[in-house]
Amino acid sequence: MATPSSPDAAHGAALPIGAHERRFGALDHAALWFSLGVGLLVMQVGAALMPALSPRDALLAIGLGSLLGAGLLAWVGSLGARHGLSSSALIGAALGRSFALLPVGLNVLQLLGWTAFELVIMRDGSAALLQRVGLGGAWAAPVLTLLWGALLMALAAGSMVGLVRRFVSRFGLPLVVLSLAWLSWQFGSRLAEQGLAAWWHRPGTGEMSALQALDLVIAMPVSWLPLVADYARYGRSTRGTLSGIWLGYVVANLWCYALGVVVVATAPANADLLATMLLAQGGLIALGFILIDEVDNAYGDVHSGAVSAHYLTRSRWSIRRLGIALAALATAAALALPIHSLEPFLLLLSSVFVPLFGVVLSQLAGGDLPAARAVRAGPALLWLAGIACFHLGGVYWPQWGSALPCLAFTLIGGWLLRLLPQGPRPSASAPGA
Repeated sequence: MATPSSPDAAHGAALPIGAHERRFGALDHAALWFSLGVGLLVMQVGAALMPALSPRDALLAIGLGSLLGAGLLAWVGSLGARHGLSSSALIGAALGRSFALLPVGLNVLQLLGWTAFELVIMRDGSAALLQRVGLGGAWAAPVLTLLWGALLMALAAGSMVGLVRRFVSRFGLPLVVLSLAWLSWQFGSRLAEQGLAAWWHRPGTGEMSALQALDLVIAMPVSWLPLVADYARYGRSTRGTLSGIWLGYVVANLWCYALGVVVVATAPANADLLATMLLAQGGLIALGFILIDEVDNAYGDVHSGAVSAHYLTRSRWSIRRLGIALAALATAAALALPIHSLEPFLLLLSSVFVPLFGVVLSQLAGGDLPAARAVRAGPALLWLAGIACFHLGGVYWPQWGSALPCLAFTLIGGWLLRLLPQGPRPSASAPGA
């Protein structure tokens, strides 16, 4: 990460980073995206697939959706590594540097909201852990929010590269893997005792189609598309970045979704996922480590939000200072706003990024960057049409889902746009914004 004193600090979000800053190998990317892929929310969404689907169909949707979603994530990440550009700069290269201010501004807003949402998840989870050991009370919610927020601001003040290489890879990852393995063994054993064969052949109730489930699984890795290049641009090679992101995220997504399915299969009637996991032997400790890992998710939102804010404002503030400010704002929002009730709005806001990165991929995947322009009218209009396609899909063809048809529309439309004359193209090292 560019430090405030480095030459890249003043334009860290808009220009390619230097070769000396590219320190991530494939294992660094894999560790980071495994960590970011692990989360209680992922497990809860996995549990939501049941009992609408049969266990076989649910796990099939999880497997295929994880492979496809992580593939899209890694594909966008490889563009960041190839050009050394942030997600905001890639958007600027695809849509035009001036028009890109609209989606980048929306990205800052959604990342601020999701950071607050993550803080609420961490607050509620840690409050449940305290209640489990006989502590808690009215004081818990505000105090825990402030504590998690203070930790997030402290992380934002440090080095992103150092956090990934020194903490996530060496310390956080082994603890999270052990926690997931322990919980998987606990609930897998319970399921085997209850009758694995009978569970496997149990039919679904039919409230959700297999394609809708696939869409839901893909939505999780797709939600990281506006962030991935902000980290991938530190990759030493395009191939290592692609393979590391794909491997790390696909394993995490598969594991957490499947664990959610297994936990809900063994849960008492009307029991929620968190309460069920806390009742498992060693569940308190395992969930504690997973809860700590949620900090990575919040930090990912903060850092990328700071990079987007830097691109948006061309601020004299460093990305670090902007990150601290965003973490403070998110903490205030988590304290003051009904974040859970705002989740539908955040999901609506996030929907604009599915077609956006279909356009980005279609425009930039060919190798060199397009000639720099203030507005690239064709891709900009295609993005707006893609947003309409996404929401119309939920109304007129809900059985097909929204994400996959929208991605197909923007990828094909963007490929057709590239067949039109584009004018001269700069070298691959030219800035993308």
